Amino acid sequence: MTPHPGPGPTLITGARDTELNDRLTAELVAFNAAATGAADRDMFSVKVTDEAGVLIGGLAAWTWGGLCGIEMLWVRENDRKGGWGSMMLRAAETEARRRGCDRMTVSSFTFQAPEFYQRHGYVETGRTLGIPGGHADVHMFKPLSPWPPASDAT
Repeated sequence: MTPHPGPGPTLITGARDTELNDRLTAELVAFNAAATGAADRDMFSVKVTDEAGVLIGGLAAWTWGGLCGIEMLWVRENDRKGGWGSMMLRAAETEARRRGCDRMTVSSFTFQAPEFYQRHGYVETGRTLGIPGGHADVHMFKPLSPWPPASDAT
């Protein structure tokens, strides 16, 4: 770690600090709940294993305020044409609905799977440029029910 010299508060730059991450998460969750009234933050996963219990693929997601965000979806290479990604995505969407979500979000690097998500009804909402190799991070959204809700339509 590299402390910032000087009297008073100390600024430290260093390796990942799990305790700091936990505290930041707690503080931001509290701030977000106060600002939005939504305090239902949660996480879930979808996991596929073969007969021997070896991981075929998995999906990690979060839910908050009616929105479900997919953090990661991965399928081992020799099983990628078996439909596991689609099955896990559908399972995540079903679980999101069960948890009261009516919309989904995900991002995928251009060298990963944006076309996969688009085939499943996700639409591009923006890109972050500057990913190594000339790639971009594609941000996508999918409503799980008619959007906007009837009460919000003008």
